[in-house]
Amino acid sequence: MVTPAPPSSATAATRRATPSWWIWLLAGAVILLGSLPVVLRYLVFWPLDQWQVDVEVYRMAGQSILVGRPVYVAMSESPQLLPSTYPPFAAILAIPLALLPFGAIGWIWTALQIAATTGIVWYAGYRLIHRAGGRLPLLLAVLTVPMLWLHPVSDGIRFGQVNAFMVLACLMDLRRPRPRLLRGIPEGVLVGLATAIKLTPGVFVVHYLVTRRWRVAATAVGSAVAVTVLSWFVLPEDSFAFWGGALSDPARLGPNGGTSNQSIRGVLLRIGPSGSAGTLLWLVLAGVVAVLGFWLARRMYLLDDSVAEVAVVGLVANLVSPVSWIHHFHWIVVAIFALLGPDPLRDRRRLVAAGAVTACFLCRLPWWGVSWISHGVPPVLFGRILQNSDMYAAVLTLVLLWWVCRDQAPSTAYAGLPGEVTGRRRSPAR
Repeated sequence: MVTPAPPSSATAATRRATPSWWIWLLAGAVILLGSLPVVLRYLVFWPLDQWQVDVEVYRMAGQSILVGRPVYVAMSESPQLLPSTYPPFAAILAIPLALLPFGAIGWIWTALQIAATTGIVWYAGYRLIHRAGGRLPLLLAVLTVPMLWLHPVSDGIRFGQVNAFMVLACLMDLRRPRPRLLRGIPEGVLVGLATAIKLTPGVFVVHYLVTRRWRVAATAVGSAVAVTVLSWFVLPEDSFAFWGGALSDPARLGPNGGTSNQSIRGVLLRIGPSGSAGTLLWLVLAGVVAVLGFWLARRMYLLDDSVAEVAVVGLVANLVSPVSWIHHFHWIVVAIFALLGPDPLRDRRRLVAAGAVTACFLCRLPWWGVSWISHGVPPVLFGRILQNSDMYAAVLTLVLLWWVCRDQAPSTAYAGLPGEVTGRRRSPAR
């Protein structure tokens, strides 16, 4: 009788490192419980006339198509009276939302946002998370919960926003090694589709050009153009209305000078100067941020730090855009994990930097500034700084990303992680 050989130590270690189903179940429970403060506040105790107002607009666009109503003329119900601001392709994708009751859509959309944010943590923090072995699901859950409490993320849940899905799509498309889920899908396709839904991800095409990834840039542009042209055939009048007028009207987005607009332009609209001088100053500052930002993103690309690369481009897009509401800064989730890196305990700079950024965005500093100013507490300047703090914090985050990576050499830490497809390695540019 032959006695079977005992499993090798490598096989036993692999088995020990494979999370059990009950650990995944426990991790899901942790995320569910951790999300309750945000979910209860914005879906249970929030005023009904302010409930899920943005997903209501998406749903309204889908309804408009079904009933033959012009998409860009319709307004959501009072007191919001919000118009549709996304391209026709987004309206077509919103048709399923029109087939269910609005109350159900609000809860489903929130669950999907939580799932998408968990996916962002998974893909942005995988260098750190995969170190946990069999406890991987619990670490994923523990890292996800505070991300749900960040001001931009919780605001996205409050309004029923689409930003979590845009960030996840771009992160999956650019991250190296490429996720196995995207096996066979060319790089650039998800960025192109995201751009056809909400235009701002198109800034990644500029980044592709800066890094001389011509084929990927062409793929992204081709994907966006293809679905946009298809949408034009399906909705010719609405397409003409959007591309011929609605797109160039920033007033459709709401009061650009309000506190919620944390872009450079939004800050300048609040603190001056106004008129042509303000526009010129905005163009200069936005140009400087764009040049330095794309330089930093290119550096991250050459360092093979794709998580930091995505974080930089996303934050630059928010800063230079004419309008960037607080919930648009969902990119900060990616930035926090880019700052943490694979082992923040060995590099305390990373731990401090990520902690400082997390603390800034956990607090609702812009609204603290509004309260400070409205109560006339001196000095008013401090209140103004708080009011515009998300813009300052985004710039600080870019500086910190440069700081923690300034001495970094090209890394091979991305190769060979479980469940990932490793792409061809590159040499740094000379």
